[in-house]
Amino acid sequence: MLSPQEKTHFLVTDAIRRQLVSDVPLCTFLSGGLDSSIISKVTSDYYRDEGRTLHTYSVDYADNDRYFEASRFQPNKDSDYINLISDYIGSEHHNIVLNNVSVADALIDAAIARSCPGFTDVDSSLLLFCREVQRSNTVALSGECADEIFGGYPWYHRSEILFEETFPWSRSTAVRRSILKDGFLPEGEEYAHSAYLNTVARADKLSTDSALEARMREMFVLNLDWFMQTLLVRKDVMSMESSLEVRVPFCDWRIVEYAYNMPWSIKSFGGREKGILRKAFENELPEIITWRKKSPYPKTFNPIYLSEVCKMADFVISDKSCPLYEMLNTDAIKELMKNPESMKEPWYGQLMRTPQVLAYIVQIYVWIRKYNIEFEY
Repeated sequence: MLSPQEKTHFLVTDAIRRQLVSDVPLCTFLSGGLDSSIISKVTSDYYRDEGRTLHTYSVDYADNDRYFEASRFQPNKDSDYINLISDYIGSEHHNIVLNNVSVADALIDAAIARSCPGFTDVDSSLLLFCREVQRSNTVALSGECADEIFGGYPWYHRSEILFEETFPWSRSTAVRRSILKDGFLPEGEEYAHSAYLNTVARADKLSTDSALEARMREMFVLNLDWFMQTLLVRKDVMSMESSLEVRVPFCDWRIVEYAYNMPWSIKSFGGREKGILRKAFENELPEIITWRKKSPYPKTFNPIYLSEVCKMADFVISDKSCPLYEMLNTDAIKELMKNPESMKEPWYGQLMRTPQVLAYIVQIYVWIRKYNIEFEY
């Protein structure tokens, strides 16, 4: 019988190799983090046996090194690790550097591609990135879903929020409430809490589960049914809008089922996020990559992006002919634009702060205007 470490290694490796079946060469997205490094290493080994070289791609933003701000959620830059792992696996690497004005402009295309408001610059940057990758490739592999399945997010590991009865990546609605006029969506919080309760009620448990194990099953379902779905839709829509097919090996159903039933003490081996995954591949990756602290999808820290989004948001809140005007607290939004650093904690996920709030308002506006959305009060 295989140990959890061996079983995890087998399932992940097999899922990646299955996704390599293609009529055309594949490339991989490589961030320098654990998940994309595993995928790129397995793929590179497979290609090397066939006498081919893997092409890997990463995304960054103009002058991001200059403006990068380390935080609890993003302690270091991907660029510090990408070349290291690319050299280690022998890939031909391509670093796509995005223009910050273009990232802001692409908020419009991203919202239209989704047919609804989305993940703001997390969407628009991915859209631009996929367009560049598609110039030379038609199929890519990416590392989404490992965090949801193997407990990679910080909310799995912060005891002070683990048992809160709310979506852990969106604990407070205060910011969203503040940008709406008083009395608008009066039952918004109740609706969100009801969705949370319905989700955790679907988590299958054993009578022998401890309180911690039972909660981790609930967390698994919350992440699987909500957070992972939004990321998969984002990846699918933005890539296919660019005529690029992106495959996600970690989403293999066998991995999902196995990980759901894995005790938390094993899954979090060594007290680390994705501990069992790190342990399973520790002999195939550089130690600095294997045990690097998780870092989320990169965002731009360049003030040019914030400036562009502020201009767009200012236009939106000035358009009295749009139904959105009657919903927004324009004074609060102007204050946010004036003091963007006032938001200390993310309002969603790990990196969504003031620029993303403003960009979300812009995307709602684009959605309303593009599809002639009407509202009843």
